[in-house]
Amino acid sequence: MRPASAAPIHDPAFAALKAAVVARTGHHYYADKDDLLWERLRARLRAAAAPDAAAYLARLGESEEEWAALEAEITIGETFFFRYAEQFAALRSTILPERIAARSPEKRLRLWSAACSTGPETYSLAILLHELLGERLPDWRLSLTGTDINRDVLAVARRAEYGAWALRSLPAEERARYFRRGARENTWVLRPEYRGLARFEPQNLLHLVDGTASLALTDYDVILCRNVLIYFHPDTVTAVVRALAARLRPGGWLLLGHAEPNPSFSEILDPVSLPGTAAYRRPPEERERPPVPPAAPEPVATPARPARHVPVRTPRPQEPPLARPLARPLAGPSTRPPAPAPAASASDTPLAAVRRLADAGDLDASWQACRAALQADPTDATLRLYEGLLARARARPEEAERAFRGAIYLDKGFVMAHYHLGLTLIAAGRREAGCRALANALRLAAGLPAEAGLPEGDGLTPGDLAEAARPFLGGGAP
Repeated sequence: MRPASAAPIHDPAFAALKAAVVARTGHHYYADKDDLLWERLRARLRAAAAPDAAAYLARLGESEEEWAALEAEITIGETFFFRYAEQFAALRSTILPERIAARSPEKRLRLWSAACSTGPETYSLAILLHELLGERLPDWRLSLTGTDINRDVLAVARRAEYGAWALRSLPAEERARYFRRGARENTWVLRPEYRGLARFEPQNLLHLVDGTASLALTDYDVILCRNVLIYFHPDTVTAVVRALAARLRPGGWLLLGHAEPNPSFSEILDPVSLPGTAAYRRPPEERERPPVPPAAPEPVATPARPARHVPVRTPRPQEPPLARPLARPLAGPSTRPPAPAPAASASDTPLAAVRRLADAGDLDASWQACRAALQADPTDATLRLYEGLLARARARPEEAERAFRGAIYLDKGFVMAHYHLGLTLIAAGRREAGCRALANALRLAAGLPAEAGLPEGDGLTPGDLAEAARPFLGGGAP
């Protein structure tokens, strides 16, 4: 009799289920680990009351929520603050000081912690930035983003509350400097001055390869992508590294896990030897940006999940979070052409077409589609919201303000219209008016169910909205 933990390798449904999981997550790590994968899958089969692999595969085809639960089950990773001391030493002594000096004329710095898990890596970067910039910190526009495919770990990251195990590398004096005691026994909460520098959002690294990743993920000074490439097929690894390189600005740095560097990466970025670590760098002098690879074939036996970009936290009013990938303007002209838009379907509504084109990076086509849709239906508040988001992405703040006010006129209870109006006004230097608009958004959101997703908020809940608005409102909601 086969042991209970052994995978049913002769069951065609298990083979199809495994193929769907690997295609969806990119976790080629499980290609030769059937028993380990089955152990993780069985937990979800029990939770979903699915009697076998075939039933569970059918369940996945019906439920994005079950996909999210399965992704959480198979991607949970252990991490802690200042993990890999050599790399953080290189960041402290070489990489970040170099980037700060290079970017001092603009006073703008962008960092990305990819596959950030519960957030210690991202927050470790926040601590370093805080200490290196010191009194200069308020003068800088800092964008520090942590992303992960697992929404459960992102929820932990946003709370910024950790047990002793996650803080085990910190001496007692540093623990006291960076954290305060949590409400629960043996827990510590990161202090607001560090926590407020980071924001977190869901992202599947495979979306970098197929062209559906957020437009906000570009022009980075530093990208950390550690201990995730080991899960991918070698061909996927190269494609992901090439896509990450395309999202570095000239002079930007890429750090990988200790076991992940590959000689072939030197064809994409310049390898740099630093004490105790290996790093890759895009040359400071401009050269042709590595092209984003063409779209990968669609996974078999599972529908692709559309990328969702949830604005949860922002460090500075000058660079507000926005609801969709179109919504953060790029720092400058890009040498990289936009990804081709997914083909329209027969059931494409005007709003769906606007979203589809924007998510593919074709802002001009999305803008034209939005304007045409508004000519046909000028009283659609949601279209007005997207008109505002597109105007802001195209660096037209006055048009954005008019559009957001138009959305509010059409729907006075439109929370996200109030929210984006507030961010637009604050970015334009009209802080008092912007804070009033944010306060209106929070007041309206407070009347909605606590865990309900806000319309056109891409998963944002009233609680998330309060967290996102807090840095602009003096630390608390009105």
